[in-house]
Amino acid sequence: MNLPITKKGYETLQAELTRLKREDRPKNIQDITEAREHGDLKENAEYKAAKEQQQFISTRMAELEHRLGSAQIVEITAGESTTVVFGVTVDLLNMETEEEKQYTLVGQDEADLKNGSISVQSPIGRALIGHHVGDIVEVHRPAGVIEYEIQSICFKESS
Repeated sequence: MNLPITKKGYETLQAELTRLKREDRPKNIQDITEAREHGDLKENAEYKAAKEQQQFISTRMAELEHRLGSAQIVEITAGESTTVVFGVTVDLLNMETEEEKQYTLVGQDEADLKNGSISVQSPIGRALIGHHVGDIVEVHRPAGVIEYEIQSICFKESS
């Protein structure tokens, strides 16, 4: 299954994997070696912590390798769009509160609500895909339904 991701998102995941392989894992191996030198492993908290960190690093590396292997890079270029698709930035108006929101639709690994990036697989992302400026979109979520009007759709170059 190909998972959409921006070039920037792919590079971020690749950089994390490289850091884990070149920095974190070698340091962890050194931590385990040093902890072993302290004697009794059954009651050695440093050793247990280092082994737990080793498991975390291994799991995260495998996860990143899988995600990078199944990633499909989607190139984003600046400009207008008539339809909500992966990579666009959408200006929305909450029909009830008249609050304005702006979201950029990105891959699951890139989503960061604080910075206005939401996953295309999120409830809002799924509801918006395929719609146009002026459409009223219903977003179903556990707290209830929210209606948004799409104000604008554009591609913004990522920095």
